[in-house]
Parts: sequence; structure tokens; C-alpha cells
Amino acid sequence: MPRSNRPRRPASGKAASANSGSGRSAKPGARPGGKYGPTPELDLERARTGIARRESAPDGEWMVRSITASRAEKTYICPGCSTAVLPGIAHLVVWSEDHLFGAAAGLAERRHWHSNCWTTRTYRYR
Repeated sequence: MPRSNRPRRPASGKAASANSGSGRSAKPGARPGGKYGPTPELDLERARTGIARRESAPDGEWMVRSITASRAEKTYICPGCSTAVLPGIAHLVVWSEDHLFGAAAGLAERRHWHSNCWTTRTYRYR
């Protein structure tokens, strides 16, 4: 029978109490102390689409975040075609990274675009 590579449990209670101070818990995957409860589940859809990407264009630096159809809950007006981006329609949220008054002002002026309107936009110089 092949040997296991796992370490053996300590035989005495003295060795077990010495290991308890090392920060490891007895259960695999349990949090130290166990007073915070179970780990919350990760929302995979939000984790996959929640990260903004940077795009460079002749009209500046832009941060672009994808919104999936299931996360689109409100109606917005697309600045590219001036029609509504309806709830349940996948779209993009776009804001200026190099705003005149800083990144916080650019984020405050973010706009919701249809994906096709964003990719086919004309670069208007202001």
C-alpha cells in the first residue's frame, strides 16, 4: 500500500495545543477563530464583468465596463444614438480617465452606451 504524503496528527494533546497557536484551524477551509461564519459565495458574473478596462482613442483615455443583460436594471439614454438603453439589454458604461477636473469628476459623468454605438462612434474634438 502506498504511503500518504499527509502529515500525521499529533498523538498527544500537548502537541495539538502547540499547533493551535500557529493560526491554523482544525477544519480545512474554516476561518481562524470561526467567529465570522461561513465565507460568502462569490458572484461570478459580477467578478467577470465588474472590472473596467482602459481604452485609448483620439478623443482621450476611457474606462469601459461591460454590463450584462441580467445586471442592466434601469433605462438610460445612449449618447451615441440618443435612443434608450432598455433594462435587460447588455451595454457599456464609459467614463473619461483624463477628465479636466480629475478621475472622480470623470467617473461622476459616466454614460451608458450601446456596445455598437461605442465601437462605431465618431471622434468629435471638443
